[in-house]
Amino acid sequence: MTRPAMILLVDDEMAIQRAIEPLLRSRGYDVAFARTARDAMDAFARHQPDLLILDLGLPDADGLEVCRWIRSRSEIPILVLSARGSELNKVKALDEGADDFVTKPFGPEELLARVRSALRRVFRAEDTGRLEVGDLVIDFDRRRLIRAGEEIRLTPKEFDLLSVLARNAGRVMTHRTLLKAVWGPTNTDEPEHLWVLVRQLRRKVEPDPGKPRYIQSEPWVGYRLGI
Repeated sequence: MTRPAMILLVDDEMAIQRAIEPLLRSRGYDVAFARTARDAMDAFARHQPDLLILDLGLPDADGLEVCRWIRSRSEIPILVLSARGSELNKVKALDEGADDFVTKPFGPEELLARVRSALRRVFRAEDTGRLEVGDLVIDFDRRRLIRAGEEIRLTPKEFDLLSVLARNAGRVMTHRTLLKAVWGPTNTDEPEHLWVLVRQLRRKVEPDPGKPRYIQSEPWVGYRLGI
């Protein structure tokens, strides 16, 4: 970016705002605040942020409503920051369009890493027809994968899965979303198919399948392509 990224932080806890603002500004980001759902919508229109950090427990509405409202108008990354750390709440937020979920309390370096990952997600894969991640080159047009200069043969389903993850690089994709994308809308209740396919794909793309670098797990929620 030629300008600092603008981050809109939506949280009604002043302690969170006082902790996060200097952290983000110290890394060169611009920061705007909102404490309510209505303020968040106004601030979104006013600031046109590059990233939204959103608490779910807002005083005037559920943060999921804000997530849904923003996602209907923009593709900016949405990072949910909440004390609601259950699997169900994570899946709900991700299904409503959030890109990632950080559970309170959190460490500053974890938050910064998630922010960097979310901002990097806006890549030029659609323009170039390919994406480079580490030593992987994913050619969407030719449906080819190159690792360290060598072509890796993938089955059609393996490439379909890799393609969905790559086009959403850095974003957590729920099991249901991946099942629907790869197998169709009638096969969203058979996660074992996805688990098997992920294992097969990891054996082909990961330097160490036991310690995945690229296809990362969000336990009980889904997967993301690490960038």
